[in-house]
Order: sequence, then C-alpha cells, then structure tokens
Amino acid sequence: MEITSIKKEGAVIVSVQGRMDAVTSPAYENAMKELIEKESLFILDCNGLDYISSAGLRVILATAKTLKGKSGKIVMANVNGTVREVFDISGFGSIFTMYDSTDAALADLK
Repeated sequence: MEITSIKKEGAVIVSVQGRMDAVTSPAYENAMKELIEKESLFILDCNGLDYISSAGLRVILATAKTLKGKSGKIVMANVNGTVREVFDISGFGSIFTMYDSTDAALADLK
C-alpha cells in the first residue's frame, strides 16, 4: 500500500493506493497519527484503493474518532467499485460523507 498526502485549500488529501488489510492498515494508522498531530481536516482519496478489509475499515473509523475528539473531520472521495460495495454493505457509506472527487470534497468543505 502506498500512502501520499498533500495539503490543499485548508485540507489534507490523503491518497491510498493498493490494499488496506490487516498487513497494511498499521502503516495507514501510523501515517494518519503523524498527520493528525498537525492537521484536523482530511479527505481520504480512495481512487487507487483496490481492496479494503475489516482491518482497514477499523483504522479508518479509529481515525475518524480521533479527529472527532479534536473537532476535526475526515471525508471520503473517489470510493468506487468493490471498495464502495464494502463501504455500503458495512454501513460505512452512511457513516462517512462521500464525494465523487477530491475537488467536490474541497468545494463542500470550504
């Protein structure tokens, strides 16, 4: 899994590529812990995310809870295909605000 981040218009866009599962989700969790120390508004860009397991969902939820405690927020962008199906089946689709693109997310977060 590859994780990149860029700050744009007051939010940090975190792009995840590959698989987020029990093996790779700790890397995401550690990367987000570092970012949350400095920032509070995030967009998780799932455009390159091929697969997500329950372990991946757990770390995303943990991230959201941490941010909520800091009056921060995380939204999702580009959640498509099988990853979208997992979000919908698990109920995460109703927990998180989802956007079709990072630009749409940025426009709404302003």
